[in-house]
Amino acid sequence: MVVVPTYNEKENLTALIPKLLELSPVFDILVCDDGSPDGSQDVVRLWAQKTEGHDKQVHLLARTKKEGLGRAYLASFEWALNRGYAAVIEMDADFSHRPHDLVRIIEALPAYDFIVGSRYVPGGATLNWGLIRKLISRGGSLYSRLILGYPLRDWTGGFNAWKASTLMKMSLSTVQSNGYSFQIELKYRALRADCRGHEVPILFEDRRVGQSKMSLKIVLEAFYRVWLIRS
Repeated sequence: MVVVPTYNEKENLTALIPKLLELSPVFDILVCDDGSPDGSQDVVRLWAQKTEGHDKQVHLLARTKKEGLGRAYLASFEWALNRGYAAVIEMDADFSHRPHDLVRIIEALPAYDFIVGSRYVPGGATLNWGLIRKLISRGGSLYSRLILGYPLRDWTGGFNAWKASTLMKMSLSTVQSNGYSFQIELKYRALRADCRGHEVPILFEDRRVGQSKMSLKIVLEAFYRVWLIRS
């Protein structure tokens, strides 16, 4: 199950869903939308109808209000676990996570408990990023590694795959983070539960369409929440 959280991503969804469907028939797609006013949910419903005869590969989890990335993912994990999916993969809607890299993440998952699509292992990279964004991202991962004590290189990235058994070990109902630090907390909980993770190199490209959801408030939250995550 590939989970794509959205808010006002109609244009990107129009291109992303068919790209994922032609990429592989072995996974389903769940779009978790936080009440987008731009018609994002209509795009998903259309594709859900089109795939009805193919075991309905496209699904919509329609939420009524914008509650943040973390809440959207937690609701999606619960949705997938309740329906017996063996694994859940987090993926952005804006093509910053390349569908091509999704194949490598899926191929690597059987040998581990979770996979991190990593920008900071050999072979990984970012594209079209400014200096400040690079410093924030790399600094956030280094900061998290030093404080949390595990040698993971990409703590803040959101292109991750989790076996269902791993998610069930992580006490998801008690996750507190919701913004930039959400990915940090998930990885820390998995490692604390003695789950084996592996970093697969990815190329992270800046979004093609729409505006980034990143803000200074989200970044600052991550820096102080790392200490709360460790406690």
